[in-house]
Amino acid sequence: MSEPASTMAPTPLPTKPTLVEATVVSTIADPAPLGLAGFAMTTFMLSLFNAGVLSGTLAGVVLPLALFYGGAAQLLAGMWEFRNKNTFGALAFTSFGAFWLGFFYYIKYVAGGLPAATAYQATGYFLLMWGIFTAYMLIASLKTNLAVVAVFFTLTITFALLAAGALDQTANVTKAGGYAGLVTAFFAWYASFAGVTNATWKKVVLPVWPLN
Repeated sequence: MSEPASTMAPTPLPTKPTLVEATVVSTIADPAPLGLAGFAMTTFMLSLFNAGVLSGTLAGVVLPLALFYGGAAQLLAGMWEFRNKNTFGALAFTSFGAFWLGFFYYIKYVAGGLPAATAYQATGYFLLMWGIFTAYMLIASLKTNLAVVAVFFTLTITFALLAAGALDQTANVTKAGGYAGLVTAFFAWYASFAGVTNATWKKVVLPVWPLN
């Protein structure tokens, strides 16, 4: 059986490859399972607090994950997707790796110094901007596979709810965003699980339902 496709399908090579493209074979493994796993675990942990499942006093546990796994590891996955000529994966993983690094910095060094009366506006618009980015990536994902579409669809809803909850200062809306984030993490974990399992077993064990 042929080698299973990457979790995030790469951009096709030009019909007339250059000399380098024609003679150099990439030896880089599919970075998508790593990027998806880093995103899923960090999103799941933060969403537990947003949903009110865990006490906010423990929220500091999110920061190491945001810095190293959701941030640095996912950023590296994005760089490897550039090497694999996968425009979608490169933009997605690099951007969300930067999101988690930015989240770490914002919580650790910025949020505490903002005026208490208006800090919610900064948080709300921070989330809204990422919601806009995720929404147009959802459109692009429609040419990948259903597993990836599920991640971006639920993540768009998550950002919309979290942004609305922050700007309106409505705890129940933020809590709903937390539960949407848990669903997002589940889909991202599934896509990662499928990618690494299919590549290791060298056959389709877990389907991702390609759309292109």
